Amino acid sequence: MEKLLILGAGTAGTMAANHLRATLDQDAWSITVVDQDTQHRYQPGYLFIPFWMKPERVVKDRRELLHDGVDFVEAAIARVHREQREVELVDGRRLSYDWLVIASGTRPDPTLVDGMADGALWRDKVHEFYTYEGSVALKEALAGFTAGRILVHITEMPIKCPVAPLEFAFLVEDHFRKKGVRHKVDITYVTPLDGAFTKPVASAELGGLLKDRSIRLAADFAVERIDNEQHRLVAYDGRELPFDLLVTVPPNVGQQFVTDSGLGNDAGFVPVDKHTLRSVVDERIFVLGDASDIPTSKAGSVAHFATEEFVDNFVAATQGRPLPNSFDGHANCFVESGRGQAMLLDFNYDTEPLKGTFPVPVAGPMTLLKPSRVNHLGKLAFEQIYWKMLLPGRRLPVSSHMSMAGKRRPKE
Repeated sequence: MEKLLILGAGTAGTMAANHLRATLDQDAWSITVVDQDTQHRYQPGYLFIPFWMKPERVVKDRRELLHDGVDFVEAAIARVHREQREVELVDGRRLSYDWLVIASGTRPDPTLVDGMADGALWRDKVHEFYTYEGSVALKEALAGFTAGRILVHITEMPIKCPVAPLEFAFLVEDHFRKKGVRHKVDITYVTPLDGAFTKPVASAELGGLLKDRSIRLAADFAVERIDNEQHRLVAYDGRELPFDLLVTVPPNVGQQFVTDSGLGNDAGFVPVDKHTLRSVVDERIFVLGDASDIPTSKAGSVAHFATEEFVDNFVAATQGRPLPNSFDGHANCFVESGRGQAMLLDFNYDTEPLKGTFPVPVAGPMTLLKPSRVNHLGKLAFEQIYWKMLLPGRRLPVSSHMSMAGKRRPKE
């Protein structure tokens, strides 16, 4: 019997396990998924917990999300031994494999910034919403905040869901507007980029929305440290931004076992062929979701589209055939903009987010790079789509390849 081992039971790992269990001969293949705990968390919900979503709503048992015939091992991973085709667990056990899928995601590491995790203000005046615990703590901090200076800050790129900090800025602005104290709260969006986003068209639109909402923009800000005594964010170029509440996105890095196994780059992400998702150093290893170094957003939509492309490629690889599918880096991201509206971005490796309609030209019903109520409802509806369709491995009526239908290129 061939052994497939999947490291990580998040979005990509769960999808891959369920898709492949339905595809591979159960008498010929065993599928085992390894993760350090049994809690699968709907990470898009972290954005809403500080405002209105109940924390328990985002958590389900990983084991209940995996199809029958998929084995689950609850254990932390220590190292991958490629030569022996074994994975060593922290408790000393070793699991052998014939084929390996790494879907271990990314994690925020606040210890990489001086004065962040080791500062007296951590979880008091300095917060993050990229973890379950962080979003819950931030909810409490916002409940007692009625006036002062808020910084919404990105330490460095890449990060999971690069639009999430912008979404938080728009939502927190709307939060204080609804409470009637917006005039008492100064909000600044702080980014290492030269604008609001990574691509020109989207950056212009999102930057314009920041201006419309009276949210300041501090660009090209490379943070050196957090001054906990003076409550200041300090950049390498000498700029200092005072704050009463700092909502930061710490550096995002790969899992430690990836680095310890010699599989990762400097940030701990696994180099792969960006079209096939196959490791560049081991043809029996594929990498899905945020764990890879592919040059597109680390987002759930990428994990979704890439995993659908991966399934046929995996089957072909195990049979010694050429890989039939080429992933184009397709990402599809809702951007909450407050006021009960959201924007939508649709892009890939070669095409930046553009204006237009999605998924149908003219008719939409969703608009690209323009706030609308329909987009907001689409974002909220995705929660149920995620649990009931995406994770179980049901194919959605959206192509994994990006289409130019309905998109408008900017005039030269």
